Amino acid sequence: MLVVDLDGTLLRSDMLHESFWSAFGRDWRSPFLSVAALAGGRASLKRHLAAASAVESATLPYDVKVIAFVKAWRGSGGKTALVTASDRDFAEAIAGHLGIFDEVHGSDGKLNLKGDNKGQFLAERFGSRGFAYMGDAKADLPVWERAAKAITVNAPAGLRREAERVCENVEHLVTDAKSVKSYIKALRPHQWLKNVLVFLPMLAAHQLDSQTFLLSLLAFVCFNLVASSVYVLNDLLDLAADRAHPYKKNRPFASGSIPIAHGTWMAAGLLILGGMLAISISLSFLLAMVAYYLLTTAYSLHLKRKIVIDICVLAGLYTTRIIVGGVATGIPLSVWLLAFSVFFFLSLAAVKRQTELIDSADRGSLKASRRGYHVDDLPIISMIAIGSGYVSVLVMMLYVNSPAVVELYAHPEALWGVCAVLLYWITRAVMVAHRGHMHDDPVVYAAKDRISQMCLLIILGFVLGGALA
Repeated sequence: MLVVDLDGTLLRSDMLHESFWSAFGRDWRSPFLSVAALAGGRASLKRHLAAASAVESATLPYDVKVIAFVKAWRGSGGKTALVTASDRDFAEAIAGHLGIFDEVHGSDGKLNLKGDNKGQFLAERFGSRGFAYMGDAKADLPVWERAAKAITVNAPAGLRREAERVCENVEHLVTDAKSVKSYIKALRPHQWLKNVLVFLPMLAAHQLDSQTFLLSLLAFVCFNLVASSVYVLNDLLDLAADRAHPYKKNRPFASGSIPIAHGTWMAAGLLILGGMLAISISLSFLLAMVAYYLLTTAYSLHLKRKIVIDICVLAGLYTTRIIVGGVATGIPLSVWLLAFSVFFFLSLAAVKRQTELIDSADRGSLKASRRGYHVDDLPIISMIAIGSGYVSVLVMMLYVNSPAVVELYAHPEALWGVCAVLLYWITRAVMVAHRGHMHDDPVVYAAKDRISQMCLLIILGFVLGGALA
C-alpha cells in the first residue's frame, strides 16, 4: 500500500492556507471567526474553513511528478491511499478529481490526522511496516517510523537524514527546485513604475534641490515596499481567480512555486519595513501610507467587485501616489495637477476593465472573473475610458492658459504640444484595448510599448523646451 500525503507532497500548496485565504476573500470577518473555531482545536478550524471557503479542486497546483509516481505504483498492481491532515471534505474532492486513489482519509473536525495521530492510524489500518509513505515535512517522521518505506518529496537535507535514521528503506524524490526569482516575481517589481508618481510634485513645482529629491526617493522606496505587500495580499486573496486565468495562473502563489505560508509572512514583513521607513520621513507621511494601505485592502477584499466604485478607487490610488509625494516633500499640490490626475487615471482604470472584459469575451465568459461587470458593459466602459481621458487633456489645456504656467515656464505655449501627444496616446490606448492587444495593466503596457515610449520622450521634450529660457 502506498500512502500519500496531500499538503506539500501531492499538492504544491497547503489546504489550511488555501482555505483560510479563500474564506477571507469571501468574507472579511473570516479571520475572526477562524480564531473562534481554533478554540476547538486545529481539526475544528480545518472543518470550519472547509465550510467557509470555495476551493476548486480542478485548478489546484498539483505536483505532476508525484501524480506520475502514484500512477506507476498503481500500474504495477499496488494499492494507493490519500491520507492527510487536511479536512476530509477537501481530501475526498481532490481524490475524486484525480481518480488515482483506492482510499481517502482526512481530519474530521475532531481528530487532526497529523504526526503521531497519522502514524497510529496507518499502523492500525495497514499494520506496522505494512505500507510505504510519501511525505515532505518533519511532522511525517512518526509516520516514517512505522512505514516499510519512506519516500520524501523535495525534503531539505536535514529532513532526509532524519528520515534515513527512522526508516531503513528510503527514497528521495525531487520534483521542484525553489528559486529566488519566484519571490522577486511575487513582489511585482515591474509595477513599481507606478510609484514614480511620487516624484511628480517635485517636478511639477520645479523644486529640484537635493533635500527634496532625497525625501521623494525615500517615499518611492517606502511606497514600493507597501505596494508589494499589497500585491502579495491581493495574490493570496485572488488564488482561485488567478488559477482560472490563462496566464495569471503562472503567478508564484497560484502556481505553487512559492508556499502560501511564505506569502503570509512576506505581506506582513514588507508592510512592517514600509511602516518603519514611513515614520522616519514624518508622521503625516505614515498616516498617508496607512490610508493608502487601508484603501487598497478594502479594494482587494470588496470594492473591486463593485461596478464604477472600483475604477474610481483605482483612479484614487494612482492619485494617492502624487498626494503622498507632496506630503513627503511638503510641496503643496495645485488643483490643476489633482484634477488632471483624477481624470487621467480614471481613464487608465477604465482601460484596465475594458481589457479584462475583452479577454473574458474572447474566452467565452459573459463576465469578468470576480468583477461586477458583464461583457455587455463594454461600450459604456470604453466611453468612460475615452471621455475621462479627453477631460484630462481639457484640464491640461486650461492649465496652459492659466497664470500659474507663466511663473513656471518661459515658453508655456510649448505645453500645447503635450496636450496633442496626450490626446493621441489616450485615443490609441483605447483602440489597442478594444482590439485585445492591451496588457492587463495599461501602465505596464505603456512601459513596454515602443510608441508609448516615444510619446513620453516627446512630452519631456515639450516640457523642457517650455521651461528653458
